[in-house]
Amino acid sequence: MDILLVAGLWLDGSAWDDVVPALEALGHRPVPLTLPGQGDGSASATLDDQVAAVLAAVDSASGRPMVVGHSAACTLAWLAADARPEKVAKVVLIGGFPAVDGASYAEFFALEDGVMPFPGWGPFEGPDAADLDEETRRTIASAAIPVPEGVARGVVRLTDERRFDVPVVVVCPEFTPAQAREWISEGETPELARAKHLELVDIESGHWPMVSRPAELARLLASAAADS
Repeated sequence: MDILLVAGLWLDGSAWDDVVPALEALGHRPVPLTLPGQGDGSASATLDDQVAAVLAAVDSASGRPMVVGHSAACTLAWLAADARPEKVAKVVLIGGFPAVDGASYAEFFALEDGVMPFPGWGPFEGPDAADLDEETRRTIASAAIPVPEGVARGVVRLTDERRFDVPVVVVCPEFTPAQAREWISEGETPELARAKHLELVDIESGHWPMVSRPAELARLLASAAADS
């Protein structure tokens, strides 16, 4: 199966470098995406540009692909299901939840000169980054790509309720499946509350399992693909 891999803020397609060979060894075709404005040098990119890039990958995939979103890009994966509900076989959300219609995409940190730079490790102390050693932290921070304002402040638009028919797997890294179920039941993630086919799976990692647990993450993704 084609597995489209969409990393979160400040990351490009190289974030999946250790996951790709593991997925290939398990018989799948992983396709790591480098999004406009997050790896192509364009600071003028918008959320619409990123959505278009994901949809282009969906449209060019062999058969019905599984779309994997990490962190903020969980919303991009969900937007793909909304735009192509008949084409996307399954959505996998790693360490995040989709935004609702009308919400801003990812205006989480301060914007400077038209971009949202990586804020340093302070906001991620605790479970998010507990499994990253200092060398790994330095590597991630030095490679972090500032997110264009047009992406961070982009408005999410969801239009097709057939998205709720697309199966969803939530991979729970720095939080547990039990916590995720509680958040969903309390209305904190309304999009997932309406998903008709929802599975929650655990992984013992921080927020970046593609870096800290790539082989285990690949096995989880392969298992999700096998059930599609």
